[in-house]
Amino acid sequence: MFARTNLRSASAALIALLMMALFVLPARAQTQTTQSSNFSADEIVTAGNTFFGEASSGLAQALQNAFSKYGLPNGYILGTEGSGAFIAGLTYGEGVLNTKNAGSHQVFWQGPSLGIDYGGDGSRVMMLVYNLPTVQDLYHRYGGVAGSAYLIAGFSMQVYKNQNVILVPVRTGVGARLGVNVGYLKLTSKPTWNPF
Repeated sequence: MFARTNLRSASAALIALLMMALFVLPARAQTQTTQSSNFSADEIVTAGNTFFGEASSGLAQALQNAFSKYGLPNGYILGTEGSGAFIAGLTYGEGVLNTKNAGSHQVFWQGPSLGIDYGGDGSRVMMLVYNLPTVQDLYHRYGGVAGSAYLIAGFSMQVYKNQNVILVPVRTGVGARLGVNVGYLKLTSKPTWNPF
């Protein structure tokens, strides 16, 4: 009788340990996977400095601002864009999405805007991408508010959101632009002239 009770207790303890292992170990593995899929601050700053070159004097400050608000991104896009506005505006851009676990992918974006916004510019863009589960989840419309104030050259950062995915474009451009607008960016895997 005593042996049977000990056997049951030992079996129950073994089952409890196995159940804990089944739930705790995958959670730890998932945490490590999530952390390793994010880029470090140094990796992002280095990529930005390489991409923007001499125009990157305000880049570290803008990136630190984004890191403090949103954490570390799990992707970033490096590209170029052109935009113009006279109350209503249009933006077109293209670049490459960089991820740690899904490689690099060509990305295009376009979108309309409306506001008190005048001028035109050409920009180099580094877009930080947060909470991106898969590459396919990038291809949506992202709403946001943008503001620009520069003549000849300038630097800006905006935030666009679609559900949990957040885009933080950091731009340095050449042109003349003044104003604030509301609009969206539509990201696609293929180029299109249709901003809607």
